[in-house]
Amino acid sequence: MDNANGPKADEADGGVRKDRETAVSERRFRFLVAGYAVSSYGTFLNMVALNLFVYETTGRALAMGLFMAVRLASGFVAGLVVGGLLARFSAKSIMLWANVGQGAVMLVLILAPDGLLTGALMAVSVVIGACGTLFMVALRSSIPEMVGEDRRAWANSLSITGRSLAMVAGFASAGVVVSLVGYTAAFLVDMATFVACAVTVALLPIAGGKGAGGSGAAKGADGTAADGAGAGKDASGSPSAKGGRRRRPVAFLALAAAPGLGLMVVLRGVDAFGSSSHNAALPIYSTSLDASNPAVFVSAFWCVWALGNIGAQQVIQRYAQRTGRSVGALGFGYGTVVMSAAFIAAFAGFPLAVTAVIALIAGAADGLTEVAYTSHLQTLPATLRGHAFGLSATFENLGFGVGMILVAAALDRFSPLAVVGWSHGAAIVVAVVFLLRVAGVRRAERAGRAGLRKEEAVEGRPDRGDRDGAEVSGG
Repeated sequence: MDNANGPKADEADGGVRKDRETAVSERRFRFLVAGYAVSSYGTFLNMVALNLFVYETTGRALAMGLFMAVRLASGFVAGLVVGGLLARFSAKSIMLWANVGQGAVMLVLILAPDGLLTGALMAVSVVIGACGTLFMVALRSSIPEMVGEDRRAWANSLSITGRSLAMVAGFASAGVVVSLVGYTAAFLVDMATFVACAVTVALLPIAGGKGAGGSGAAKGADGTAADGAGAGKDASGSPSAKGGRRRRPVAFLALAAAPGLGLMVVLRGVDAFGSSSHNAALPIYSTSLDASNPAVFVSAFWCVWALGNIGAQQVIQRYAQRTGRSVGALGFGYGTVVMSAAFIAAFAGFPLAVTAVIALIAGAADGLTEVAYTSHLQTLPATLRGHAFGLSATFENLGFGVGMILVAAALDRFSPLAVVGWSHGAAIVVAVVFLLRVAGVRRAERAGRAGLRKEEAVEGRPDRGDRDGAEVSGG
């Protein structure tokens, strides 16, 4: 009796211990998301305050464009190197120093004399752009280690919800903060948000980084991998005497690790190109609706969009808790189509009530695509995941940056509806190609499984003599 009951008691203890560990990891992740939301508020606050400050300081709209271009270029470069950093350093250290760096550069801006303001602003654009990408990639690539593979969708949804709330609060309060307390106070608030996030990261045990969690392709300090697991390298990560084999960037190995993943990342970049169009066109369209107070429509649109985004996250979290499944690649493709179509419709001149519903749908679809995309990349081995997220960030910054340049030129000649239609139309076309690709892969997989079952059934027939029928039926 003791022997029979012993394992059951051990299993019960193990189950309780696992539930307790899951609860602890989820509680820690909630604290991390709270810190991330606070720093995101600072990010969106300074996105408005810094642009206004740049314009007021220089008196030129071109300076604002240059500031944004430097910020995006810094994020682009950071996306290329963050995979290699995660292979060498922990995710916690990267997230910590990313926030310390942003807080420190805001302090430099606050203390900079008038003669050095331009240089300080350029330093801010470089550090904010690079550190924002480093933090985001480190966080997203490490979520499976932090909360477990089965809780990825829940964790992604929670972090996106926190960022969406921070975006609404940051955009809504930026004008009030600047007008009431001035730029210096706004920059101090911004710095404090990064310090708060840094303290949160420092106090929490955070897993991830250092190529943890897998034994994939061996990497060196330059972020490349050999054509075999560890081929051509010694234990220190440097090329060995036998290292004559061709070396390929780990990021591109990551994209080749799953069918259609490269196309998925390309679609994400094209989607960012489309996003640049509605971001640039919204102020122009809002001015055509109410030239005396154009900020009202823009603020209302983003608030409703955020409500749709947050609502979608709640549905996704409950779906993940109930079924234990995450939104798949098809959800990303369909969500991109719906989101792009909704953004096009938002500029079609519908009544405000209808436009509000469209903005709600756009936000919900945007939330769905982000969770699906992030969760899908997180299925990669840890040795490749950071590189894939870094390359994805590079594509997104490239798409958005190129889009801002082309869209700004196009809006001088064409209507907002036409420009947004072309830009998001391109995303819809690529999304349809992606959906066809995913459907083709799934049909091939089903056909392969059906053929395997048929082959096993034939091999197990007694009249064939290949194998005893009883053996097959008995497993």
